[in-house]
Amino acid sequence: MTDVEPQAGLLDGKTGLHKSLTLFWLFLKVNALTTSGPASVGLLYKEAVGRLMTESEFVEAVGFSSVVPGSEAMKLAMFVGYAAGGVSGAIAALFGAILPPTIMMFSVVAILQRLHNEVWLERFVDGLVPAVAVLIAVVAWEIFRGDNKSIMLVPVTIAALSLVALVLEAPAPLVLLGAGALGIILFR
Repeated sequence: MTDVEPQAGLLDGKTGLHKSLTLFWLFLKVNALTTSGPASVGLLYKEAVGRLMTESEFVEAVGFSSVVPGSEAMKLAMFVGYAAGGVSGAIAALFGAILPPTIMMFSVVAILQRLHNEVWLERFVDGLVPAVAVLIAVVAWEIFRGDNKSIMLVPVTIAALSLVALVLEAPAPLVLLGAGALGIILFR
């Protein structure tokens, strides 16, 4: 991998406010055009490497954001923003990264709030429930249908016990905790 040096002058000599606005616009654009953290890495690479940071700094930022818990897009925004503009750059980049998904979520919520009493929407959701259940069952089947059938006895037993507990109206969080505890005990 060759190390692409940042072009002199993109943020050099600019005031703190101008640097922050440049970083805000960069991350607003990246996160409006890509809807997930991993998908934004390619566009961010094109926009940041050679302009704001070197390739090795970008690789370091991606590596760091991959091991720290949380949203990859937000971590990259803070890392790149801080590297290019200090604390104010990190804050500006973070707001630019947060704004597009926030606007999208509020838009969907506003639409659903207006439609929440619509009968067709209720029927649509009622139709989704069995489809999602079947999808989950198909994925579980694909996961559980291994070559070694004796190994499958434990997960099937945990699934059956969880189903019985849910049918008996046990709280779902307790069922999940119980299944996790059984997994720890039985999969040692």
